[in-house]
Amino acid sequence: MTVTSSVETPRSAETPETPAVAHTAGVLGARFAVIGVWLLLALVYAVAVPETFLTQGTFQTIFGSQQALVFLTAALLCTICVGEFVDLSVASVFGLAAIVLPVLVVDHGWGVWPAAFAAVAAATLCGLINAILVVRVGVNTIVVTLGMGTFVLGIALWAANLAPVSGLPGEFAQIALYDVGGLPISFFEGILLMVAFAYLLGATPLGRNMRFVGANREVSRLAGIQVDRIRLGAFVAAGLIAGVGGVLSAAATGGFDPTVSQSYLLPTFASVFLGTAILQPGRFNPLGTLLAVYFLATGILGLQLLGVAGWVANVFYGGVLIVAVTISTRLHARSGS
Repeated sequence: MTVTSSVETPRSAETPETPAVAHTAGVLGARFAVIGVWLLLALVYAVAVPETFLTQGTFQTIFGSQQALVFLTAALLCTICVGEFVDLSVASVFGLAAIVLPVLVVDHGWGVWPAAFAAVAAATLCGLINAILVVRVGVNTIVVTLGMGTFVLGIALWAANLAPVSGLPGEFAQIALYDVGGLPISFFEGILLMVAFAYLLGATPLGRNMRFVGANREVSRLAGIQVDRIRLGAFVAAGLIAGVGGVLSAAATGGFDPTVSQSYLLPTFASVFLGTAILQPGRFNPLGTLLAVYFLATGILGLQLLGVAGWVANVFYGGVLIVAVTISTRLHARSGS
């Protein structure tokens, strides 16, 4: 007769559950590490300069003044998600729309809404030209968008006669500045844009096709996806979103200075690539990008409140861009291994 021991053998430290737990912890850490750093950064600033950082004005500055960057990052994501990684024209297209509006209204007597429509149409046309040259003609994306950005910047400077143009009607500003719970309505417009974009990418056939095209064009083509149509649409959508962002920015300030549009380019790329380290590691995603925008805004404002000179913004954005691209590259390499 066989006698079985009633004493259970001690479970090994390396049980099947241990790798799963470690994997889950690693995934959560990768998704939310930047958010943890953001909270830690805010805590450091709160301790260092509580009299200035812990104020309603600081909160409103961080969350209420980034609508331009939110729309620009959404525009850049349109092309990045279909594999066109370097659209260098988005900032200039944004600036074109932002200066066309006040020039038409102030200098040429247009009504504000027809002028706003014309500004968005001009930006969308720029996106369409980019699309035709890149997709139909086959010119390199960097060459096309760099040339388009420089060309459009020159047009904007010419239209404004190298000077800021202001004087938009005060009531028009309400499309960007109307107060909702202490924040301008443009904050909520940016949130709505990014949430809708995230839904499009994650829950619709078009969004899945965009992801497939961005991952592998030839395989997507063999699967029956209209690759060129999707690429064309991405460039046009980028121009449209940049144009709407430019109109909102001009409305918020009552005008625009075309010389500042290029200053948005580095923060836009830094935010988009940093977004690949948030929520969906290794993937360009709208919600991660949105959080990255406010992370960077917190970092810059906190450093300024500490009395650091104005050059710190370039150092901060440039450093974040290098780190973010490195992280994105490593995550892509790991997922492919």
